[in-house]
Amino acid sequence: MKILLTGCVLFFMSTSLFAQKSTDVSQAVVTYKFRSNGKELGGELKLFTKGAQARIARQGAQTEQQFLQFKEAATYQVLSNNGLSYSLKKPFSDYVKAELLPGIDTIAGIPCKKAKLFIRSNTIEIWYNTDLKIKGTPTISIAPAMGLVLKVIRNGNSETVATNIEYRTVTPEELKWPSKWGNLLDEPAYQRQIIESRYTTLQIFNDEQINFGRKIENPAGEQANLTYHFSGGTVILKKVKLPETSAGQHLFAELVQHSNGDAYDRTGSVFMIPVDKKISFLQALQNGVQVLPVYNAKNGKKYQGVTATDQYLPPLELMRFFTSFGVGKFNEQAKIKGYNWADSVVYKQDITALLPSLQGEVWIGVFIGNYDKGGHKASLYFKYYPGDEDDDKNGKKNWMMPVFNTTNLMEMSGQEYGTMFDKDSLTVSVEVPAGVKNLRLRYLTTGHGGWGNGDEFVPKQNEIFVDGKRVYHFIPWREDCATYRMLNPASGNFGNGLSSSDLSRSNWCPGTLTLPVEIPLPELKPGKHTLKVAIPLGKPEGTSFSAWNVSGVLIGERE
Repeated sequence: MKILLTGCVLFFMSTSLFAQKSTDVSQAVVTYKFRSNGKELGGELKLFTKGAQARIARQGAQTEQQFLQFKEAATYQVLSNNGLSYSLKKPFSDYVKAELLPGIDTIAGIPCKKAKLFIRSNTIEIWYNTDLKIKGTPTISIAPAMGLVLKVIRNGNSETVATNIEYRTVTPEELKWPSKWGNLLDEPAYQRQIIESRYTTLQIFNDEQINFGRKIENPAGEQANLTYHFSGGTVILKKVKLPETSAGQHLFAELVQHSNGDAYDRTGSVFMIPVDKKISFLQALQNGVQVLPVYNAKNGKKYQGVTATDQYLPPLELMRFFTSFGVGKFNEQAKIKGYNWADSVVYKQDITALLPSLQGEVWIGVFIGNYDKGGHKASLYFKYYPGDEDDDKNGKKNWMMPVFNTTNLMEMSGQEYGTMFDKDSLTVSVEVPAGVKNLRLRYLTTGHGGWGNGDEFVPKQNEIFVDGKRVYHFIPWREDCATYRMLNPASGNFGNGLSSSDLSRSNWCPGTLTLPVEIPLPELKPGKHTLKVAIPLGKPEGTSFSAWNVSGVLIGERE
């Protein structure tokens, strides 16, 4: 159980601070302060205690109130969130029991017994007094039944200590004892509500079908908060309004996906479409790939919309994921003792670095390449977590530009696969505006070609060049695919005991995310530059061929 207090201050004070100020010694206000690793922290906590009732009150606005009811030997936690109220009643007997230690210590003139307990591998030391008529604890999970807790030390470095006891009448406003407890939940349900109250969830898509061959009947125009289907049904798209960024904020994208009929591992992508240039990928979805600027490769092929130009920006990739072999739909068809298949795959990634482009009205899409009428079902959420305003690492990274993306999101509409690497590198010219510094390239790469000699199963070096100079090289490869066996009920099985989903691949596994690498470009200054991506593409065999899905976005800070 998480310890809610993070530190303490130990003051060696005279006993006059704890002097009795009234004849009623059954009610008082106890003030606690904090210290961590020897450093005094700001803020304080108050314990309002009156007879058989007590309330723990933290500074600042709180969505949760915490109470102790000594007659019932129980704690109450009351959560108010979005106009609803939830409560949890928990007996003292359900909390972790403390082990009494020998000896008596004096805390600011008050004799205290000492005890120790362990909560989720945290060592908690407590000092408490059972002779006073007032009772309570500064932390609801620690010793609620052991009289008055005056001091708590967690793991030897985080302290909470009483600095003052004021014996006086505790007002009803201070005690805030509820007249009603709201919706009483069990502990698992209540803890779920507590966790979800700490951040904001924005649902983008809810259990949308992504399949091939559906009859497309899209809403008219470009309406907000409605789902559009494109490219035979393999792309879903929605215009949404995203909140403005706040200091220190973190943004996570969470995609929940399961098979609705397709048994194969498929390339998936969550993306945002820039629409601030003359040409956009949105226009291609609406009118066909022929509207996109063409990249002419030395192999004679034409690739639609893969690089930035003066009039076009490629889709900004937020998340690259790969569906598993049939999770959900095929679970019942692959019953094996001891194999407990998951009901869906949850992909969750920190995309805080891309926040500058994810504000206001934007188009968000999800692509899953498949040829199945049932296809897949997917839900997408953006989850915003508040952060420390003094640690706003991403606040300065307020310039970005998607420069290339070879993932053919319109695969089912004829957009070419990323095969330009066979006779040339992928080359793109960019212009960094004045006042931008500390640039880096967020680079995402996966290799494809699903036969023995295909690039899916053959390690290949990726090289990044800037203005002719190699700035980064690595071999993108995953050897942990067998970890995700329980996500792949429809995976093929071989005579040697391996499953197809176990095999190592070029930077991806069935049922996983592929994470980007961040390449510092400290020498990249404002002006025109050339970026190149070089990969030794494998040779085709018969109708089988290899391809690479690579995307890159430049991120920098404005002066």
